[in-house]
Amino acid sequence: MSRWIEALMPHVLLAPILLPMLTGALMLLAGEERRRLKLGVNLASTFLWLVVAVGLLRWVDHHGSVGTVGVYLPGNWPAPFGIVLAIDRLSALMLVLAGMVALASILFASSRWHRAGVHFHPLFQFQLMGLAGAFLTADLFNLFVFFEIMLAASYGLLLHGSGRSRVQASLHYIAINLAASSLFLIGTAILYGVTGTLNMADLAQRIPQVAAADRGLLHAAAAILSVAFLTKAAVWPLNFWLVPAYSAATAPVAGIFAIMSKVGIYTLLRLWSLLFSADAGESAFFGGNWLIAAGMLTLAFGAIGMLASQKLGVLAGYGVLVSSGTLLAAMGFGQGALTAGALYYMVSSTLALSALFLLVDLMERWRNDGATYAPHERADNAPFLTPDLKPLVGINLDEEQAELIGRAIPAAIAFLGLSFMACTLLLAGLPPLSGFLGKVAMLSALLNPLGLDQGITDAAGVPGIANRPGTTQWMLLALVVASGLLTLIAMSRTGIRHFWAAHGRGIPHLRIAEGLPVAALLGACILLTVFGERAMRYTADTAAGLKAPANYISAVMQAKTVPNPKKYDSEPAAGTAPRSGTSPGATP
Repeated sequence: MSRWIEALMPHVLLAPILLPMLTGALMLLAGEERRRLKLGVNLASTFLWLVVAVGLLRWVDHHGSVGTVGVYLPGNWPAPFGIVLAIDRLSALMLVLAGMVALASILFASSRWHRAGVHFHPLFQFQLMGLAGAFLTADLFNLFVFFEIMLAASYGLLLHGSGRSRVQASLHYIAINLAASSLFLIGTAILYGVTGTLNMADLAQRIPQVAAADRGLLHAAAAILSVAFLTKAAVWPLNFWLVPAYSAATAPVAGIFAIMSKVGIYTLLRLWSLLFSADAGESAFFGGNWLIAAGMLTLAFGAIGMLASQKLGVLAGYGVLVSSGTLLAAMGFGQGALTAGALYYMVSSTLALSALFLLVDLMERWRNDGATYAPHERADNAPFLTPDLKPLVGINLDEEQAELIGRAIPAAIAFLGLSFMACTLLLAGLPPLSGFLGKVAMLSALLNPLGLDQGITDAAGVPGIANRPGTTQWMLLALVVASGLLTLIAMSRTGIRHFWAAHGRGIPHLRIAEGLPVAALLGACILLTVFGERAMRYTADTAAGLKAPANYISAVMQAKTVPNPKKYDSEPAAGTAPRSGTSPGATP
């Protein structure tokens, strides 16, 4: 596959953007009565999107050096004057992660949810288009454009299925995202006024040269931008919108929304590693302290929220906050091993949260027996106890005695229980699954004083975020461990309430299209555990590329355009160079 991608590079970089754009536009032409056709097209397009993303990841991984970057110039204008698309290890990883979550979500929606409203399939494809553009763009203006495409599609998807709770959550969601978009524009305008460019690589070159008198304005622009991205990343206290919105969304929409908060994480990591690296002069590591503090506060808030949650959807929403807080805090240290562990944890937690959102729909439907709301007035007594908590007569609880009366667990209930158990292990960070490996990698980096002392400052010798007292490291370590414990308590309590203490319910009816996506996402986490060494090596190489952004900067700024084709005359015009066969923006 990597050879096929290499033969088509760099033009294949357009595929993750063009494919959903064309698919969504074509589906808009078909009427709503042709939903089966739209469903088939949506599934095929999303699967092809994932195949392309995997091919790009394999190309980046096998092309050679750690800092391999593919660049494409859609308008054939050199950077920083034209639009630039760029892919490295980080953006390829995000594309594959988004593709896996999207394919599972649309497959789950095929059972029933895609019929709950209009234009579900086009909106789903436009959502993928926005995600792909945000991961591939190399300038801030186009990042804003793709952010708005992504958000506009998410507004419609959140309203899918209608209902009072979804409309109310959508109004809050739209309001906060419009405010964040306004801050995005304001910060971008100030940054352009100070530096004269919006190309990310060009910004990285110009920031060290900003005059001292304009340094404060530069930092103000960066702070305004970060507020917009932190809002999307659901950092405390700007995360009041996330839990109501995610818990009110339909299951397949919430499943793909699991990757949405990671867009803010990705953007912060991309810009912070580029613009405020060790080579940024007086602006080196700007804002790192705030990232650590905000991440730890978000982590603590999310863990407490999970413990206080009584509804499954709310529990999953707070799980997103725990994941975002952990990633933000780990990213703020700027230490390679810690960032590598955080990226591994990001993949594991995103897959687990997406599976949990899909699982919530199945469990709630089983709990409610098809009703809209659970009959909370009904007592959920243990099946082997009377209401006054005394054992029933004639029931022997000793499994070694013949008098025990029982029956085999139905396959559907067993599937739900095992899937929920796997989600619990993944989110709590318990062995033997990938959540444990990701947290161990982060804790190992936190407990490595030599690594933290060197951090990203060893090359330039600039005292940065990594050279801080050990108190902050110990605080993050304690929060990661404590959040895992609180997650375990919250998930175990919920599991007991739904599986152990529940009785008198019928057997849930699960369709293959509902169980397969959950099994596939959890199976991906198992594969991430089995091939943990290879995955960790990839994330370590990704962190190394972020630590040394010179390769990314040079690849974008030195991307070559295609010379204008000459006229097919008998003699070439004087002074014209022969036509080059180099692909637009191709980097060696």
